[in-house]
Amino acid sequence: MRIALLEDDESTADIIQLWLEEKGDVCHIFGDGPNLLSTLSQDSYDLLILDWELPTTSGIEVTKYIREKYGYNTPILFTTGRDSEEDIVTALESGADDYLIKPIRKAELLARINALVRRFTQSLNAHSVIKYEPYALDANTFTVYHGDQSATLTSKEFELAEFLFRNQGRILSRGHILESVWGQRSDLNTRTVDTHISLLRKKLTINPENGWRLNTIYRHGYRLEKLNKVPNEPA
Repeated sequence: MRIALLEDDESTADIIQLWLEEKGDVCHIFGDGPNLLSTLSQDSYDLLILDWELPTTSGIEVTKYIREKYGYNTPILFTTGRDSEEDIVTALESGADDYLIKPIRKAELLARINALVRRFTQSLNAHSVIKYEPYALDANTFTVYHGDQSATLTSKEFELAEFLFRNQGRILSRGHILESVWGQRSDLNTRTVDTHISLLRKKLTINPENGWRLNTIYRHGYRLEKLNKVPNEPA
């Protein structure tokens, strides 16, 4: 996963980053709320871990802003040294999905993350056909079917297609896509993402006539959307 960690204490941030990267995740550290919010205007993550006590904007304010501004369902795990029921309720009502009381323990952190991920993501079963009408993705043959047509993709094209469909409705930054599909750092050249997106549009005929729209989001990335009604479809 690609995770954003908002934590102003460097030693705490470093140890959490180490734990996450040991399990294969990519963790980006932010020391203050404005820096994270500025990045979120152009980037995206699978999970946000936010500290409450920060030097400028509080974690509560950051959480509220994210939910009000972006409205997306990226899970938010709140960390706080406060343990009163009132404080916990405040964190959850601000938009957090779960919380951890400091000091953070490795096993509990990883368990909470795994629980959140199970709630917010769908696993791709490599031995089944996954359907996103009118498309059907066959992971065994890297083939995507739509209507009476089919397109055989490269393994990387198939991973990208599955990633886009699985995250339909979400704005995904080029860096997010690059790290999730290619396993490369987001500061590397992202033109390969644009090239593969263009190829998928053509190979899968992703357009409103097929009930989907793959939008390019200026200065950010891409969003695959399922349309409620296909053009020219009877009411």
